[in-house]
Formats: sequence, structure tokens, C-alpha cells
Amino acid sequence: MRLHRLEVEGFGPFRARQIVDFDAFADDGIFLIAGRTGAGKSSILDAVCFGLYGGVPRYEGGEKRLRSDHCEPDDPSEVVVEFSTPSGRYRVTRSPEYLRPARRGGGMTKQAAAVSLEESTASGWVGRAARAVDVAQELDEILQLSREQFLQVVLLAQNRFSEFLLAGSRDRQSLLRRLFGTERFEDVQARFDERRRQAEQALGSRLATVVARLEEAERLVTDAGLGGENGGGEDIGGETTETATTPTVQDRLDALGRALARAEYRSERRASERADAERRSAEADAALAARREDRRAQVERDRARAALARLDADEPRIAEARVELGNARAAEALRPTIAAAARAREALAEAVAGESRAAEEWTAYGIEVDDLEAWVTERLREIGGWERAVVLERHATERDAEQRAAEADTASAQARVETAETERDALPVQLAEVEAERAAARDLAAGRPGREAALLAAKDRWDAARTAERLAAACDAAEAELARVTSEHATAQSRLAQLRQRRMDGMAGELATALVEGEACAVCGSTEHPAPATHTDPVSVDDIALAESARDAAAAGERAAGDTCAGLRAELAAATAKADGRDPERAEREYRTAEDEHTAAVEAEQRAAELEAVRADLLARKERQDSEVATAAAALAQAREHLALLVQRNGDADEQIAQARGDAGSVAERIAETTARTEVARRLADARAERSRRERAVVEADRERDAALLASVFAEVSDAEEALRSSAEQEALDARITQHTVQREKEREILFDLELKTLPEEPIDTAAAERVSSEARALWSAAVDAATVAAGDAARLSGLLAAAGDEHARTAEDAAEFEVLKNLADTIAGRGANTRKMTLETFVLAAELEEIVEAANRRLHDMSEGRYQLRHSDALAARGAASGLGIVVADAFTGQTRPPQSLSGGETFLTSLALALGLAEVVTARAGGIRLDTLFIDEGFGSLDGDTLDIAMRTLDELRQGGRTVGVISHVEAMQEQIPAQLTVRALANGPSVIEAR
Repeated sequence: MRLHRLEVEGFGPFRARQIVDFDAFADDGIFLIAGRTGAGKSSILDAVCFGLYGGVPRYEGGEKRLRSDHCEPDDPSEVVVEFSTPSGRYRVTRSPEYLRPARRGGGMTKQAAAVSLEESTASGWVGRAARAVDVAQELDEILQLSREQFLQVVLLAQNRFSEFLLAGSRDRQSLLRRLFGTERFEDVQARFDERRRQAEQALGSRLATVVARLEEAERLVTDAGLGGENGGGEDIGGETTETATTPTVQDRLDALGRALARAEYRSERRASERADAERRSAEADAALAARREDRRAQVERDRARAALARLDADEPRIAEARVELGNARAAEALRPTIAAAARAREALAEAVAGESRAAEEWTAYGIEVDDLEAWVTERLREIGGWERAVVLERHATERDAEQRAAEADTASAQARVETAETERDALPVQLAEVEAERAAARDLAAGRPGREAALLAAKDRWDAARTAERLAAACDAAEAELARVTSEHATAQSRLAQLRQRRMDGMAGELATALVEGEACAVCGSTEHPAPATHTDPVSVDDIALAESARDAAAAGERAAGDTCAGLRAELAAATAKADGRDPERAEREYRTAEDEHTAAVEAEQRAAELEAVRADLLARKERQDSEVATAAAALAQAREHLALLVQRNGDADEQIAQARGDAGSVAERIAETTARTEVARRLADARAERSRRERAVVEADRERDAALLASVFAEVSDAEEALRSSAEQEALDARITQHTVQREKEREILFDLELKTLPEEPIDTAAAERVSSEARALWSAAVDAATVAAGDAARLSGLLAAAGDEHARTAEDAAEFEVLKNLADTIAGRGANTRKMTLETFVLAAELEEIVEAANRRLHDMSEGRYQLRHSDALAARGAASGLGIVVADAFTGQTRPPQSLSGGETFLTSLALALGLAEVVTARAGGIRLDTLFIDEGFGSLDGDTLDIAMRTLDELRQGGRTVGVISHVEAMQEQIPAQLTVRALANGPSVIEAR
């Protein structure tokens, strides 16, 4: 993965948009991110991490200060990261959540976080995702690195170098777990523990099931009375009467098997008894059923006799109903003709009355007409010719208003033409004035670049002058401190020399104090000590060691003070040269003057832009005025033409209305009067025609009625009308006759069959047969219950024995499987025979750690000049902690291993850097062998001396091989001298920071 471009606005210390072009450093391969402490160097890496992953690690767990404190409420906050991978080139745009002014109602509202992902194609940037969850999924596939992996292999942030080296086993395991995603092995351990618990529970459950089945079967044998017979002395559930030993599961199974044989024999006997009782009960039920059937037939015979007698008595009334129904059906055929003749006479009377009313209305007009139809046709033709005049008369007011509006439009168009011509003639004068003022502003604005450069130079000189003044005072203090620590060093050195001389002088006395009478002297070997020396001025080895420590401390203080003094002198020289001989007061005056001149040029540039806009507006207005004059003239001509057409059209309409109105008050009145007379004439003609038609209909209806009566059984119309019945009455008569006939035939058939049985006339008795049947059924029910109980006991006992036997057979298999699972689960979880207490996840991480250490040693050997080498340690951890993730340092000078915490500050940094780079190599390989073309290292170089810093620089130089770009964050002066390509983060006087590339 390679970073190409970073844009930051309203983020961290950066208020205005800052742009970092990483491609500009591709040729150098390494660049320095420099700046004063707190200027915002690390915020560049925070912006990269936020853009790609939506979070900044150093703000997690506390207040997320992502939005710049220097932002105004309306200022945006945004980070844009452009990068490429083998799959393509991408751009991520992300904004944090922050408060902004509400667009309506005042106050503040929350601006939601936003993110989008774009891909570069041949046609430009194309959006791929715009929701946070979708962008995260896309970036996971594109980057192939989690955020933790990214921070370990791309952004090596400050305070994270030594974190992995100095971490304990638990913290190192947590970090490696996040990097390599080994949580699944913890899941495997949990699943094996769960399987072990399930196997243990299953084994216990199976054993409990066997015992429960045996106990249930033994209770069943006891309750059913299936124990040993003929004094066998067998007790199924416990001890036998012959021995006092506890029976085994197999013994109990054998005893229950014998009880099962007895239960099956009992079941067979009870089943045979049930079959005999069932046969006897069936015979008794059959005899009872036959007796009951004869009794029912006897009752039905007596009922049928009585019903048939009642039906024979109703026969005369049924005959009368048949005659009535026949006459009604014959009269029903005459009903239509009789009704039609009556309706024709009623219609004729209505037609005569209508003709009389129409004749009275027409006589009122006093008009003599021979042919009414021809008169009506002529009047309708005249009305059709007057319809157009009616419409014109109705809209006379609208036509007058339209003509007046056209006259007003013509006058308005004439006024617009005059106004547009006046405004157009005034524009050239205004345009000349604006062009003159614009030329003057552009002349003043042309000097802005030079004045801006002069302003920046003056600002740099003023800053340098103040820095030089401050550094001069610091140099004086540092030189005084150097003189003091130099004096202390000399005093400590003199004190050490005196103590060493005193110890040499008192060595004889010190040896004499160790002499023991009768033992050999350590110097001459004599066992006699006639005149031992006295120890008057004792100086011990501890005194010498304390003096040496004091001298070393004083020497270290002198070196540190000398380095500080030299650094300050170098900074003072650089600041003095940058100030170019100015003191702070003169440099400030020059800066203020340059600032005023630059402000004037900026204002002139802005004024020129404003005047340019005004000039363009005047030119556009001139073009618009020319167009408006032409448009207004065309509108005036069109308005005049429209007015002339309206005047001519209204004259023609008035003439047509006068002709149609005649002597009437209006055309509408004349049409209404003529229409009313026409309607009366039309009604009279229609009434005369209707009366003639109705007369013909009466004659035809009477003829059809008389013909139908002649063909019927009736002599007069009144006879037929008297015989008529409604449909409901006819249906009732027919239903009554049909029901009587059907019921009589039915009863005769029933009585005929029953009379053939020759049943007695006295009632038949069924009590004795019912008593015999009831007794037989009670015996059969008891036999069924006894057989069911016996069969149930045998079936239950058989099922319990089979279940207990199967569970007992599988118990041995479950026990073996449980033992295997228990040993495997304990081994995976670091228990039991696992003496290293190493879990499966720790074992996997230990293998990864071995590779990381191996990769780190390839660089650490050169960085430590062959002295140090990291070693992976799987020694048993103390107090029962997990083992396998230890790291120790092998020192070639002593041949011993030592903990990483014993390294000095510079040694810790180099070792941590080597380990971080080794970790990056392994994580990259695990992520699919992706290529990392951009790498950042944040701080840590200040703890290195000159030689060690050279080693670190050589290592960084190796990292950029193969086209990789390495960014280093540091404020060390020596690194600024060795790395020419730099990004400088500089805090402005008003607070926010800017990024400058060199």
C-alpha cells in the first residue's frame, strides 16, 4: 500500500486546509516531519489513521478531540486520504461528528459524521460507498489490514516501540491476538471444554438412566406380584436371602429377565380368558337385539294402522281440492288476454284526456295552422340561425373589456420602449468610470506576490531575532551551568584520586586486620605475626565505589551540559543568521510595514475582482438593454395589431345581434318565446297521434280475449275471473294433494311388510334378555381389564429391560470417549499433563513470536554491532501464569541473557525498532504478502547518541530500498541535517498550525 496525498481541514491543530503530497518524496525515499513540540507533527499520522479507519488511538478512552479547537462554528472538518494498492487507486473522505450553527431557529445542532470512498478510473473518480459500514467493508478488502495491524506495520507511533518489547506475557498475548486474530483458538478451547462437560454430563446421565430403569422395573415386579415363586428366595431389588452381597447391574438384569418370563405367561392366560368372556357377551347381546327388534316392529305396525285410517277419512276433502286446482289452471290460460284488454281501455282514456289538454294550450295562442308538423319544422330552423347571435350577445361585456385591455397593453408597450431606450443610453458612461477604477486597483494588486514574499521574510527575521535573543540568554545560563558541573567533575575526580591513594597507603594495615594467629599470612606465608601494622586511615572498597559513581555522574552531567551548550550555540548561530543582523525591535517594525503593504495589495486585489464583476455586470446589462429595446418594440407592434383585430371583430358581432333580435328585447327573449310555442304545437300533434294508436289497440285486445274464451271451458269472462287463483294458492293446493297421496302409499307399504311377520297382538317383554346381556358384559369387561394390565406389565417390563440393557452397553463406550475428551481439553487449556501451562492459542502465538524474533534479529545484529540478540522464551511463568510468550535479550559480551527492562534508553529504542520492523514483516506476510510502500516512524531518536543515531539512520536507509517511502517524525537537529526532504509543521502566531514542504 502506498500513500499519495493527504488533505486536512479543521482537524487537530490545522484549521485551514493543508495538503501533503507524499509522491513528492518518492525520489528521496525518506523524509522528515519536523517542528516544535506541540506544533502537530503526530497529528499528520492521526489524520491518516482517522481517514482510513475512522478513529485515532491516542484519543480512545477519553475525549475525542478530532475537530480543531481553532475552527469557527461554520468551518468544515474533513480529512481526505488518497492511496493505492495493487487493486487500484482510492480516495477516502471522512468528517467527524461536531456541533455547527442550526440553519433554522438559531442555536447549535449536531453535524453527523460522514464518509465516502471513491475509486480512480479512466473516466475519473467514481463513488464506491457512502455509508460508514459499507466503506469499512470495502476498505477491509482493499487494505487487508486491521487498524491494529496498520498501526504496527505502517504507523509506528511514539510510545509504541517499546510497548511490545517490555510488555508482560498477558499484555503481549493481547496485542498478538489483535494482530493475528487468534481468538478462534480460544473458541476452540471453549468448545473442547464444553464438549468435555457435555461428555461428562452424558456419561453421568447414562449411568443414572440405567439405575433409574432398573429401579422402575423392580418396582413394577413388586407391585405386579411377579417375584420368585415356590419359595425361591429371590428379591429383585436388593440382597438375596442366601448371600449378603450387593448385586451388580448384570445380576439385577438377569433377575428381571426371569420376572419378565413370568409376566409374559400371565399375559397369555389373561388374553385367553378375555376371548371366552367376549364370545359369551356377544351371544347375549345378539339375543337381546333380536328381542328389541320384534318389540320395535310391533309398535310400528300399530302406528301404521292408525295413520292409514286417518288418511282414508280425509279423501273427500282431497277430491274437492283436485277440482278447484283444475279450474284454476284452466282459468290461468285466459289471464293474459283478459288483463291486456283491460289495460288497453285504460290507456285509451288517458290518451283522449291528453289530447284535450294540448288542444286547450294551442288555442290560447290564437294561431290557425293546417299542418302542425311543417309549422314546427320551420320554427326550429329559425331558432338554429339565432344561436350564434345569442352567444355573441351573452359575451358583449367580455368583448368590450378585452378591447379596453388591448388599448391599455398598447399604451404600456409604448412606455416600456421609451424607458428601455433611456436606460440603454446611460450605461456607457457608468462602464467608463468602472474601467478606470479597475485599472488602478489592478496596478496596485500586481505587486502582491513580492509583498507577500517580503512579509514572510520579515516574519521569519522577526521570529529569528526573538529566538536569538532568547537563545543568547539560554546560552549564558548553559555556559554557567557547564562551568559549574565541570568544577564538580574536577572535584569528584580529585576526591577519587585521594581515596585511592589513601587506600594504597593503608593496604598494610588492612591486611594486618585480617591476620589470625597460627594461620599463614596472605603476603609472606608466615604463621607468626610479630609486628602487624596498624590501620590508622581506613578506606574501604565501598568508599572507592561510591567515589567512582560520583565521578561518573559528574562526568555524565558535564557531557550533558556540554551537549546542551553546544546545541544552544548552534541554534543561536542559525537564528542570528536567519535574523540577518536585525534586533527584535527593528525586525518588528519591518514586519509591521510589510504587513500593511501586503494588506493594501490584498485589498486592492479584492477590489479589482469586485470591479471586474461590476464591469461584467454592466456589459451584461448593456446587452440586456439592447435586447429589451428590441423586445419592447416587437411587443408594441404586436399589441397594435391585436387591437385592430378586436375593433373589427366587435363591429361584426353587433350587426349580427341586431338582425337576430328583431322587435324583441334581446335575442335570447325572442328564442325563448318561439321555443315555447313550438313545444305546445309539438305536444298537440303527439297527443292526436297517441289517441289514434290507443283506439286501434283496444279493438285488437278485445278480439284476442273473445277468441281465447271461446276455446276454453268457461262461457263468460266472469266465470274465468272467479276461477282464477294466485300462484301461492295453486302451489298450496298441489302440495296438499301430493302429500296426502304420498303419505297414504308410504303407510300402506310399511303396514304390508309388518303384517307379514305375524307378530303377536300383546306387547313383547325384553327385561330378561337385558339382564342376561348385562351380566355377560360385566364379566367380559373384567376379563379385558385383567388382560390389559397383564399385557401392560409385560410390555413395560420388557421396554425397561431393553432400555436399561442398551444404556448399560453404551456406558463403557461413553466412559472411554469422556476420558479422551478430558485429556485433550486439559491439554488445550494448559491443565493436567500440560506442565508448561500453555494454552492452544498461546502455543500458536508462540510460533508467531518465534518468527517475529527471527525477523527482528536480522536487523538487531547490525544495529547493536553484534552484541545483542533477542530470544523467544517459553520458560514456565511464575504464579501459574500462561507461559510461552517471553522475550529475553542475549548479550554476546557477557554470554548471559537478561530481561529487556535492563537495556539503556538508546538500546531499548534500537531493540524496539528492530522488533517493530520484524513484527511488521510477519504481520504483512500473514495479511497475504501485501506490499507496504509507505512507512512512518514517530519520535524516539532523541535518546540516541551520535554513533547509535548513525546506526538507526542506516537502518532507515535500508527500509527505503525497493521504492519504499519512509516518513520520520523527530525534532533532533542532527536528523534535520541528514534528511533534506522535510515537512515542517509550524504553529502560527494566532494558534493554528500549517504544513510546509521542502
